[in-house]
Amino acid sequence: MDTARIEEVIGDFVTLKKAGSNFKGLSPFSNERTPSFMVSPAKQIFKDFSSGKGGSVITFLMEHEQFTYPEALRYLAKRYNIEVEETGQSEEEQEKRSERESMFLVNQFANDYFQEQLWKDDTGRAIGLSYFKERGFTDETIKDFQLGYSQDGYQIFCDHALEKGYQLEYLDKVGLVKVDGERKIDRFRGRVMFPILSHTGRVLGFGGRILKKDAKAAKYLNSPESDIYHKSKILYGIYQAKTAIARADECFLVEGYTDVISLHQAGIKNVVASSGTALTVDQIILIKRYTRNITLLYDGDPAGIKASLRGIDLILEQGMNVGTVLFPEGEDPDSFAKSVSQAELKDYLKEEKTNFLAFKAKLLLAEVGNDPLAKAKAAREMVQSIALIPDELERSAYIQETARLLDLEERLLFSELGQIRARSIEKENQRQQREKQGLKEQEVMKVVEAPAALEDNPLYVQERELCSLLLNHGETIFPFYEDSEEEESICEYILTELVNDNLSFEHPHFQAIYQHYLKVFNEEQRIAKAEEFLRGGDKELMHLVVDLIAEEPELHDWRRKRIYPPDKETYLKRFTEEAVLRLKEKKISQLIRESQEKLKLGESLSEDELSTIKQLTLLRVEINKRLNRIL
Repeated sequence: MDTARIEEVIGDFVTLKKAGSNFKGLSPFSNERTPSFMVSPAKQIFKDFSSGKGGSVITFLMEHEQFTYPEALRYLAKRYNIEVEETGQSEEEQEKRSERESMFLVNQFANDYFQEQLWKDDTGRAIGLSYFKERGFTDETIKDFQLGYSQDGYQIFCDHALEKGYQLEYLDKVGLVKVDGERKIDRFRGRVMFPILSHTGRVLGFGGRILKKDAKAAKYLNSPESDIYHKSKILYGIYQAKTAIARADECFLVEGYTDVISLHQAGIKNVVASSGTALTVDQIILIKRYTRNITLLYDGDPAGIKASLRGIDLILEQGMNVGTVLFPEGEDPDSFAKSVSQAELKDYLKEEKTNFLAFKAKLLLAEVGNDPLAKAKAAREMVQSIALIPDELERSAYIQETARLLDLEERLLFSELGQIRARSIEKENQRQQREKQGLKEQEVMKVVEAPAALEDNPLYVQERELCSLLLNHGETIFPFYEDSEEEESICEYILTELVNDNLSFEHPHFQAIYQHYLKVFNEEQRIAKAEEFLRGGDKELMHLVVDLIAEEPELHDWRRKRIYPPDKETYLKRFTEEAVLRLKEKKISQLIRESQEKLKLGESLSEDELSTIKQLTLLRVEINKRLNRIL
């Protein structure tokens, strides 16, 4: 935890940009267009204001990668080359491992096995390795993409996995083995293997290409959908490409495994594949973590190009920039990368790249001829794509370009754009209204079924202020008491004031924070640290602590508005003293109100109770004077 830098780890998954002392980026937990994801290196926390998630580097890995706490620690240990010594697990502990983790373990075992068969087995080398060599792949490339070979036997892999202690249940669930009654069949037998990795390098599934001629067998076979493998949410090659994509601020998108591998070997490392599926929003959002620029690479197949137009619209809708490159007739990314030098390939991609509008216009106009109706239809299709672009200036520029390409008046296209946008806005408003109505109905049910919110407690604000001071400034030292020359920390001052008056917090989470600071101070003679609340335990408490740390105000922000507050030290000392007084005043007011309620109900009070009310009232007046309040 001390070695890991949160900005470095999260930077592997989210493109972060410096924003003052913090970093900002697009939320990896929601589909947003304006950055609201904050990472604080100083506090070693993240806060996602769009989804409400927040926490430490461990929390991020648990939320984002669905890691367990030990898995997150192992990931960090591996990233920072820290050796972790683990004790053997009992049968009971093994049974407790999640089903999801068991599936990952089975896939990793299979991946290691297939690679071993490719490099060390005579049959694997003769068949599998020779195939990859024939495709022009170097040893380095084969190892980089962890390519392998599955023996051509009905249950060679299955028997080996069972012998090593892996359960048939999970071999079946991830699709490595097909179970038919008593029969067990290796799904990928006789195929070269392409492991499909997540952006963190975990094995999600496999693609296998058959090598022998078999009219009944599919040329390519993928793992079936499972709890860890969702074809529509992953991109082949993202693990190898993510750093290059972020560095180049561009992602090349192709169709097949070998397209990715050949381009990567030819020096174009910022490339991924949709693996033969139609491009999905989830795949686009995955790319969006690293760049807003996607370039689609097409071979000369007209049918495939036409089918890809919907993918262009989806990319535009996500506020991303779309470029296209068309390879010469009869060439695809794989074959073209092997037929030219690295320099020629890079020059071709640069010179042949066009924006989506020119590409779509060329495609549509090829079918128009002299037919005015066909031309109008083509214009409408192009404007529909432009209408998806969130930025108004970009839409305007593309409309002008469309008018030039189609030789049409701009005002006609702007009119069509306005109508399309108006319909789209109306649909969005209707959707939001339905959502609001649904939320209102939920809120009504909450009011009927649930007790009043904890935030409605009259002491909530005061308790929150004090906890914020403990978490953000507990170790800051001031001379708090006039009759003492000694300085003490904000933490010690708050704890002393509350203990002396026998006060506690009503909100359970604030009370938990207070009690932790009190216990650590008394038993360990030190001041607790905020990060101690971020290492597992109560999830709601952890999120509250993150909110309190993330909300801590920066005084310099006021100076930008020409408002000059006192220096931070003076401000903190005064604020701490007043925060304690405000809590005491609220507590006193609460006691006075309780006595007044008794009187209203006709109950009589003893002389001691009346004397106590008088003393409390005088104390309340004194506190309000110190707070510069007039009653």
